[in-house]
Amino acid sequence: MQNGVEDIHPRSREGSMPLELSNPPHLLPADEVARQLQTDPDNGLSDEEAKSRLTKFGLNELLGGGGVSASQILMRQIFNAMVLVLIMAMAVTFAIRSWIEAGVVTAVVIINIIVGFFQEYSAEKTMDSLRSLSSPTATVIRSGHAKVVRSVDLVPGDVVEMKTGDTVPADLRLYEAMNFEADEALLTGESLPVAKAAGTSFKESEEVGVGDRINLAYSSSTVTRGRAKGIVTSTGMKTEIGMIAESLRGSDSKVRKVRRNEDGHAHFHRYLQAGALTVSDQIGKFLGISVGTPLQRKLSWLAIFLFLIAIVFAIICLAANKFEDRQDVILYAVGTGLSMIPASLVVVLTITMAVGTKIMVQRNVVVRRLDSLEALGAVTNVCSDKTGTLTQGAMVVKKAWVIAEGTYSVCESNNPLDPTDALISFSNESPRVTAAALRTVAQIKAETEWKAATDFLGKDDLTKYLNVATFANLAIVKQNKETGEWSGRGDPTELAIQVFASRFDWNRRRFTHGDNITWEQKAEFPFDSEVKRMAVVFEERGNQVWAFMKGAVERVIDACTTVQQAGGQQPLTDEIKEDVMKNMEALASQGLRVLALAYRPWSTDWSECPRVEVERGMCLLGLIGLYDPPRIETAGAVKACHRAGINVHMLTGDHPQTAKAIAIQVGIIPKSFSTLSPDVISSMIMTAAQFDRLSNEEVDDLPVLPLVLARCAPQTKVRMVEALHRRKKFVAMTGDGVNDSPALKKADVGIGMGMAGSDVAKNASDIVLTDDNFASILNSIEEGRRMFDNIKKFVLHLLAENIAQACTLLIGLAFKDNTGLSVFPLAPVEILWIIMITSGFPAMGLGMEVASDDIMTRPPHNLKVGIFTYEVLIDMTVYGCWMAILCLTSFSLVVWGFGDGNLGQDCNNQYSESCELVFRARSTTFVSLTWFALFLAWEMVHMRRSFFRMEPKPKHPVTIWMKHAWRNPFLFWSIVAGFVTVFPIIYIPVINHKVFKHAPISWEWGIVFVEGALFFGGVEAWKLLKRIYFRRWGEKVLNPELELSGKTFSKYSSFSTGANDVERQDGGMFSAELS
Repeated sequence: MQNGVEDIHPRSREGSMPLELSNPPHLLPADEVARQLQTDPDNGLSDEEAKSRLTKFGLNELLGGGGVSASQILMRQIFNAMVLVLIMAMAVTFAIRSWIEAGVVTAVVIINIIVGFFQEYSAEKTMDSLRSLSSPTATVIRSGHAKVVRSVDLVPGDVVEMKTGDTVPADLRLYEAMNFEADEALLTGESLPVAKAAGTSFKESEEVGVGDRINLAYSSSTVTRGRAKGIVTSTGMKTEIGMIAESLRGSDSKVRKVRRNEDGHAHFHRYLQAGALTVSDQIGKFLGISVGTPLQRKLSWLAIFLFLIAIVFAIICLAANKFEDRQDVILYAVGTGLSMIPASLVVVLTITMAVGTKIMVQRNVVVRRLDSLEALGAVTNVCSDKTGTLTQGAMVVKKAWVIAEGTYSVCESNNPLDPTDALISFSNESPRVTAAALRTVAQIKAETEWKAATDFLGKDDLTKYLNVATFANLAIVKQNKETGEWSGRGDPTELAIQVFASRFDWNRRRFTHGDNITWEQKAEFPFDSEVKRMAVVFEERGNQVWAFMKGAVERVIDACTTVQQAGGQQPLTDEIKEDVMKNMEALASQGLRVLALAYRPWSTDWSECPRVEVERGMCLLGLIGLYDPPRIETAGAVKACHRAGINVHMLTGDHPQTAKAIAIQVGIIPKSFSTLSPDVISSMIMTAAQFDRLSNEEVDDLPVLPLVLARCAPQTKVRMVEALHRRKKFVAMTGDGVNDSPALKKADVGIGMGMAGSDVAKNASDIVLTDDNFASILNSIEEGRRMFDNIKKFVLHLLAENIAQACTLLIGLAFKDNTGLSVFPLAPVEILWIIMITSGFPAMGLGMEVASDDIMTRPPHNLKVGIFTYEVLIDMTVYGCWMAILCLTSFSLVVWGFGDGNLGQDCNNQYSESCELVFRARSTTFVSLTWFALFLAWEMVHMRRSFFRMEPKPKHPVTIWMKHAWRNPFLFWSIVAGFVTVFPIIYIPVINHKVFKHAPISWEWGIVFVEGALFFGGVEAWKLLKRIYFRRWGEKVLNPELELSGKTFSKYSSFSTGANDVERQDGGMFSAELS
């Protein structure tokens, strides 16, 4: 559980009751609701009180919202294709009265179901607990601090803050609302968003419907506009949506609806159609071919395919023995059929995925859709936002250019939230002039006079500038009176600007809170990714009304007609605009994010004017430059992506110069990119406007898709994904805003931001980063590759084992006794033992293998091919056939090489002296195959490297294999157990003769050891041939850093036929062009 409440409260299944209010919340003023719920609208509940209320009222969740069903897991264990084959074999053995084999098969079925049940139950519990981490979150004020908590942990009395894109987490009485609208279609059916007003209250005599209670916000509705703060009044099943859910419980139907005509009637064939579809749905679900991830469905189809092959093999066995109705012939057929069934495959896959998702959480990634686990390893291109993902998101104002005065510079600060922690310097020059002066940082510090910010107050133009900085700002910066610590909440950009204003003692709360309120907000037009600016309307008490604006420089200039100069307002001419843009570029080239500030007096009634009327005729005051340093780990993560053949694209709303500076710092663009051809340079860094002007054909003709896309709009992100798809790329896209949802859905892997992202964006994503860190994207890709790699390993291990058994038994049909009946090289119980015990547990161990050290130096895998690549299919055949050859050799050497060739009589059913040779040969074959399976598990730790040298340059080459053998304890002990259990099976009386149909061996151990060495030698020789092949002709990683060098990139600039002429090579390789 989150926030330390795991052991504090039981999981409530009764919902939660609202605290005692004297009237329904919409009839009470917000202050009265706060009083009756004993909460503080500014500071919220204390952490201790919230925990206490959570214990009393339970989780804020609807009934039936997930959980793990033990009965469903048990049904899945019994009714799946793999186990059904065993059950059919059990029925056959009982039918022919082969009691020992029937008992063993029954025990195997029961053990398989029990082990599978507990393993999958544990995996599902893990998945359920991890799933809760991706549940909706809420920003709640507790103990005076804004915290992000799971929505299920909200309690009555909590104070919640909401913004555009958030999902309302509970029923709330609004306390503050600014341009706040919510989509309540889920609740009321109203198609249009409902405008809310916190100050509205109703009388008891008024009958106000749910949809008309505009002072309430309802759980599960979506914020479509504005921001608000509200007090939780009801949670769980006592919310309005909870009451609806209660009335609908039990109405879920698995029966397809009958299609009817407009008059409500349906023809008879429609009933047949609905019935057939219902039956097919249930069969598909039963067989697993219509549920689960693509890989799970593919393996379910594999199970059906193997089941059909098993039937064919059984028929072959019967045919080879002339379809004689004998017990031993039928047992041979059953055993041959069972040899093709990897019974533990589905369980191992489930456990591997559960372990993978758990590891991802430890690496700050929450998986929302299991499909993404398979997709992550195929990613070829990552499109990432800049702010907070590639950078720290901890912004500080470094430069402030007041056009009428000069440039203010901020010294280094130890605490970005403490306004008193840094000094200020002032220069009469503009940023363009100061940037042109070549001085070191040390010279600037030595030659500049640094003062407290308040020493500069008293200038009229600075006052206007600070008014815009503090009022066109939603962030809150305040000091704890008891501890003296500074804290803040809000958008990082606005926090930095509010801290800058507070350095001059111009904090917003100084003017809008307390007993001496001098400014009052009248309207707010929030920042929008389309307009890229925000505006507010404030009234100065006893004075006039002002409109303040801040935003992207180009967009603010578009709204301005004048500029504030030293002599007063002057017309904003083209020359002045050009000078402003040059100053903006001077700041942006230093890696600063640059915004413009503007204002205008307001005389008409603001409530009657639309946004377009407010945001015109503005007067430009100046620019402000904010620095957001790259995360320390970003450059390394970008470099690691390049080594893995993954290209990184920066899609940001910042100015091109700012984006370019950061992109060079983190390695997205090479520092020597200016040496490339002009057409490549122009393609590398583009603005959204330039990119959107191009047609799809022109985009496809670009020599390289933009590595930096500045001033990016949501629709541009969608076009970028589509352009990459046309170049056959597999795309991961990050997003945090409401408008990013289309791009997240369009991308192959949508990545939501857990800290700064909206609920809408998270719901549209496949995975969520809990730390909003680009390095976590790399972690998720690495984990996706590890999981995909391990799945290939254990599937190869299991199916190679099946091929070995099947080939041994089918070829063994030629071993006939003097009655003309085939003699088992392997007894049915031996086959079951190898399938369930020898292969199953090592396969689970392979699923838990750590990532190979070369996993991030391989090309992305091809998801269309999946796990059954040519390499896996060929390896499966080679290893399976090699094991079968050695097993048949073992049997033949004992019977004909060192024996007299006597196959006895009736040796498939019972032991006799004439069957001694066959039983000893069977033991030798069984031990050999068991050891081959165990050795193969160790060899599968890496599919190409030698087991004796898993690292390219080990410090201790002689003993390195011991380290890797022990590295995975589960795999190690599974193999050891497999070796040890062979001895009691062979030497304990009754068990050997009666159950396993084999006999103790002595000198035959020499054959086992020799064949074990031959098996190791054969596998090692095959791996050596593979290494030679792949070194010369195999897939290669095309590192974008190398492809961007001036020497190699010249061939790209000559492309003129477009991207569609370049084919993507098989195996996940990059195409010849960079994108």
